Amino acid sequence: MFVERPSDIKRLVDYTLGSWRDASTLDPNRIGLFGFSRGGYAGLLLVGANPRFAQTLRTFSGQTSTTCEEARQGRLAPLVHDRRVKAAAIVDPLSIFFTKSSFEEVDVPIQLWRSEHGGDSVTPDSVAAVAGELPVKPDFRTVSKAQHFSFLPPCPAELAQIAREICTDAADFDRVAFHKEFNARVVDFFRQVLR
Repeated sequence: MFVERPSDIKRLVDYTLGSWRDASTLDPNRIGLFGFSRGGYAGLLLVGANPRFAQTLRTFSGQTSTTCEEARQGRLAPLVHDRRVKAAAIVDPLSIFFTKSSFEEVDVPIQLWRSEHGGDSVTPDSVAAVAGELPVKPDFRTVSKAQHFSFLPPCPAELAQIAREICTDAADFDRVAFHKEFNARVVDFFRQVLR
């Protein structure tokens, strides 16, 4: 996932701009990306970030894939970037593979969101570190009283019963109300930067 997801996203962009039946309706100069959590990590890679796997090789311990072995040996090919992506909304990104020098090639507008409480290996400080290292100052926003999974849409009742971790917020956090504002701000960001 940490290596292949950016390639998967690039293939999706290739398809939507190429052989997709409605490709002619798209403007190839106005491509934006939204990424949450591990998708936020992948989005940062796609817009130019370079992870430094040597810093956290324990993530690959016990893994037997060719990709993991290449990471352990420092032989991974450069990861995929896609300069067609002109802006990104990145939300509570997993950033364990990033160092201060990881973002030198990132030069697109970014709206960066973090939750006040974090979760799922994402901390408020780790997201703030990403904000501080981006060469182009991001539109950086902190959501008060939110936890990591508060960025997921409100859960249907059936899911809430079996997936409490991703569906339950603090008593004083209204996920439904938050998403109305969150969705509008993300759309406004893309409208402004992708004119």
